[in-house]
Amino acid sequence: MPYDITLIPGDGIGPEVTEAAVRVLEATGIRFHWELAFAGDRAQDVYGTPLPSYVLESIRKNRVALKGPITTPVGSGFRSVNVALRKALDLYVCLRPCKTYPGALSHHQDVDVVVVRENTEDFYAGIEYERAAPETERLIQFIAEQDGQIVAEGSSIGIKAISESASRRIVRYAFEYARAYNRKKVTAVHKANILKYTDGLFLSTASKMARQYPDIEFESVIIDSLCMQLVRSPQRHDILVLPNLYGDIVSELCAGLVGGLGIAPGANVGDEIAVFEPTHGSAPKYTGQNKVNPMAMMLSGVLMLRHLGETDAADRVERAIAQVIVEGKSVTYDMKTDRNDPTAVGTAQVADAVIEKMKE
Repeated sequence: MPYDITLIPGDGIGPEVTEAAVRVLEATGIRFHWELAFAGDRAQDVYGTPLPSYVLESIRKNRVALKGPITTPVGSGFRSVNVALRKALDLYVCLRPCKTYPGALSHHQDVDVVVVRENTEDFYAGIEYERAAPETERLIQFIAEQDGQIVAEGSSIGIKAISESASRRIVRYAFEYARAYNRKKVTAVHKANILKYTDGLFLSTASKMARQYPDIEFESVIIDSLCMQLVRSPQRHDILVLPNLYGDIVSELCAGLVGGLGIAPGANVGDEIAVFEPTHGSAPKYTGQNKVNPMAMMLSGVLMLRHLGETDAADRVERAIAQVIVEGKSVTYDMKTDRNDPTAVGTAQVADAVIEKMKE
């Protein structure tokens, strides 16, 4: 029986990298039934919303989706399709493995860091109050009356909410992932020295949860210290578990350490549903140019295969991608020392090369 998978091509370069990944996944011999669904700009044009209800219904039914990048408006408009998906489907884990492959342009070698980011709360819950709105003025007055702290007139306000329940389940996921994939250490990342109630709660919850996993090493580190450690010696870290905002920023930092967003896969996971997508955005200026790197999308497909229990197929795809990278011939411009190198190939040609390696 084929696997029923919701396929969301996305915006910008999304359809191109999605097509490349689908071709590679189908070349494994694993059978898929792709249920096409549109979200983002195309859905907005057709349905009047960037996230039609049928997309959520399809994912709930199939429980697995492969998704291309979707454009998020900056500063106005629909807050984020990605955030809306995560909230609607309770995809509380953002999983972003960052691994060096020989031949990739990186200042470090032997990096293998897994970022486990809480996905549902913190500032990304979207609880904001606009400057000069009546409710904002009431909130500013309330803060002054309760705490004696003065919030500057004309401020906009965002709420950082951290709960024990959300902290507990994301930390549990990190430890369970460590056991499942034979990882050695989980590091809780925080700023509890300053944010004593919110990040303090996250840290104390993580510390308590760690006692249930005596076979896994546990440590905690302040977020700014972590950033320095990652730049200087990323090999010291294994699994990082973080609140939402820190996780978003650190996952991009880690992607830069291993060669860029072009080889940075991702997944959004809940108890029942998983959506697999690259870390990078939709890069609309490159739409239709057959230019961008599809490997992050392919590697997201590798994560999907592992989620489905198709470990052998996942290993074959990852080995083929690694071989293409180390040879350095059939790679896109971003993986060349000179980004204007005329020997750089296009999105479709990378897929061709990976498929050929899988046949060897």
